[in-house]
Amino acid sequence: QVQLMESGGGSVQTGGSLRLSCVATGLTFRRSCMGWFRQAPGREREPVAALYPGLGERYVADSVNGRFAISSDNAKNTVYLQMDNLIPEDTAMYYCAAGPQAAAGRWTSDYRYNAWGQGTQVTVSP
Repeated sequence: QVQLMESGGGSVQTGGSLRLSCVATGLTFRRSCMGWFRQAPGREREPVAALYPGLGERYVADSVNGRFAISSDNAKNTVYLQMDNLIPEDTAMYYCAAGPQAAAGRWTSDYRYNAWGQGTQVTVSP
């Protein structure tokens, strides 16, 4: 059974930084696609970033490009989301997701992921 455990959320002021971590168990990390999504109150869940640990490919949404970066430590089955220059619009619950590397669908499609974490809250104040 795949389990994803996120950590690293918190409250910061505009311009601050946070690093989210997601430890994955029960899967073959190098044969997975690891994604980060977020959902703000009253809004739909949106993709933030994704990484294919076995391929070295990584993607970041246009809305956070240049401020957020995704990386992994394959030895620790962990994916990170470094968030810099945070703004209030980044306030949301952030979720880690995992799916097979070969699953159909782009990294932005939440249906290609078959495991989700419980989420970690990020709050950015003005």
